[in-house]
Amino acid sequence: MSALSQLNIIQVNGLSKTVSTLEGDLPILSDISFNVKSGDSVAVVGTSGSGKSTLLSLLAGLDQSSEGEIFLDGEPLHSLDEEARAALRASKVGFVFQSFMLVQSLTALENVMLPAELAGEQNAKQQALELLEKVGLSHRVEHYPSQLSGGEQQRVAIARAFIGTPKILFADEPSANLDSKNGKMIESLLFDLNQSHGTTLILVTHDEALAQKCQHILQIEAGKLVKDTSEDVANVG
Repeated sequence: MSALSQLNIIQVNGLSKTVSTLEGDLPILSDISFNVKSGDSVAVVGTSGSGKSTLLSLLAGLDQSSEGEIFLDGEPLHSLDEEARAALRASKVGFVFQSFMLVQSLTALENVMLPAELAGEQNAKQQALELLEKVGLSHRVEHYPSQLSGGEQQRVAIARAFIGTPKILFADEPSANLDSKNGKMIESLLFDLNQSHGTTLILVTHDEALAQKCQHILQIEAGKLVKDTSEDVANVG
């Protein structure tokens, strides 16, 4: 593996996704290639239906491509079976969704602990308590999701995403269902934790101001990559 490859925590080569419909094959993504360096923050932007969320699902191993290659921290995600993809997600990936995706029957503390417990980590509770304190919820650890505001629930989801210190965090419109004040708090938390943990952040957003806070921008339109600002930096360098 080259020195350049070692710097890239995500490598995507000729990625395509096609789905079958009654009217024939429908291309969702077509021949997408890009690299992401470890620790970078990257915004994925584009109009609704452009393929942004599909790209995120493929990068995270939640869906399988029709063609192409995805290397996640050197692992060939495109050639792994579901069990191996799940193991890779558990060890290296965190998620933040716009719909929070919390387990309603678990407290905030238990929700955050869950991934670490499933991974067999011994200090899951201590990790969870520290993360909940970081996101300003040390006073809400015993509350259930139904007892928390939307902003608080998303902060729990962020704490859960960072437990086990994942190498890569995928966030799909994480502030879309929040008011402006809570949305800005969530965005700040993502960047703070990204920087303090050295976690690579891949963020799908419609918000241009938020996208501009990221180090690089990938613009997807009609399933094609039409802009990659990391290439601009590489060309300047």
